[in-house]
Amino acid sequence: MATRRPINPSRRVSESGSAPFSSSFHSRSRSSPYLSVALIVLVVILIFMFLYRGQGTFGNYKAVTGVEGDFSCTVEVERAIPILKKAYGDSMHKVLHVGPDTCSVVSRLLREEDSEAFGVEPYDIEDADRTCKRLVHRGLVRVADIKFPLPYRAKSFSVVIVSDALDYLSPKYLNRTLPELARVSSDGLVIFTGYPRHQKAKAVDKAKYGRAAKLRSSTWWIRYFVQMSLEENEAVVKKFEQAAEKKSYKPNCQIFHLKSYN
Repeated sequence: MATRRPINPSRRVSESGSAPFSSSFHSRSRSSPYLSVALIVLVVILIFMFLYRGQGTFGNYKAVTGVEGDFSCTVEVERAIPILKKAYGDSMHKVLHVGPDTCSVVSRLLREEDSEAFGVEPYDIEDADRTCKRLVHRGLVRVADIKFPLPYRAKSFSVVIVSDALDYLSPKYLNRTLPELARVSSDGLVIFTGYPRHQKAKAVDKAKYGRAAKLRSSTWWIRYFVQMSLEENEAVVKKFEQAAEKKSYKPNCQIFHLKSYN
């Protein structure tokens, strides 16, 4: 790049009749000792600008690299529990969580005062720890295929929270599962789902989950909720946003607050 930016070599051509590129460059280098340093700095800046432009904005680049590896929306649910309690108030007294690693969420909710918590694990838990197996033994956590009707009566829980699980369902099975989640809730349905930009972080073992995660945009989800006759819980959304602002909480997942079916 530096050899393409001599300082007006045409001027020297007009003075001497011939001006080889190399002699012109070295002549100017002797008269301006800082030129090579400036050119190096310029090249480095251009390289960095190119790299960041390829990733999008600098902020988005940090967001993606910061979550690769162990990122999941189930972890995000645990972070959001204090905010959810502010938004839902007494409705958080009996909660069902649906999604991978539900034992961790149920354990966290059980530590809250006056809270009952239950979980549905959609996938195999052979490698679960003792705490998880104890929750299963007590009947607080069930292993169930969410493509089929949930083993609960209507409005069995005040709030149903689902994370990650919907990302692995095709629209065909979403048509069955989403109404079931709304059916067993009385005061609201909360959905945590990944952002499309986190696709690499959501790579999974297909042998366990059946398919790779399909991360959908908020526009897609909103259209789908309308199609399924599910309404946004605007009152809860406002409370959640206010509580999040006070706690400086910024979610790494999309969060949707929906009303239960009447």
